[in-house]
Amino acid sequence: MVQRAPETDGRRSAAAARRRAREAEILAATRELFDTRGVRDAQIEDIARAVGINRAIVYRHFTGKEELFALTLEGYLDELRGDLEQASSAADSAEGRLAGVVGAFVDYALAHPAFVDCAQSLMRNSGPELLDEISESALFRLGRGISGCLKMLSDALDHGVESGAFDVADTNLLANTLYASGLGALQLARVGILVKEAAPGVPTVGTISADQVREYLVVSALALARGARASA
Repeated sequence: MVQRAPETDGRRSAAAARRRAREAEILAATRELFDTRGVRDAQIEDIARAVGINRAIVYRHFTGKEELFALTLEGYLDELRGDLEQASSAADSAEGRLAGVVGAFVDYALAHPAFVDCAQSLMRNSGPELLDEISESALFRLGRGISGCLKMLSDALDHGVESGAFDVADTNLLANTLYASGLGALQLARVGILVKEAAPGVPTVGTISADQVREYLVVSALALARGARASA
């Protein structure tokens, strides 16, 4: 005798599918607003309106704005990882691999300024604060997205250490440092202004281009990776 699955199981599966579809709609609307209007101008009301729901429904699916930002960032990170993988596979040397990965990171960030803003907005929170604002499942997804990109950096560094081109004691630490400092330096590319002292106590400003920032980040990454070998 064939046993049929309880109808309640079917209803639960359908409800779960509808929930996932609605979450995907909300995340897609958030990403669209980020890319067209920027992170600062994206409000929960605007996101809800774009999906055709009220803000209360948004909060049924996400614990709050921080979680919504975190899961939108996950989408950017998935795209970024693909670019990093492509750049890494195209290189034929340890230095070329690291330069390619860092360059691909900068290129993606310049093409998606909302990615930088979203990542920086979350980094302003401490670990305990993020745990209070974001569910464990969402934090896991975000961590998986970040670690996937960082692995491309650490793998490039590991390859350089194994080949003798680099001298790095902790490749994971350097990968994290390059990621965080890169996000900060990219603000220079957006602002395009350098502040310096023209005379004692007299400030002045100069200009800097996105290409200069890109070159600086690549050269800095290579210098840090070479470490003691650079002065040998």
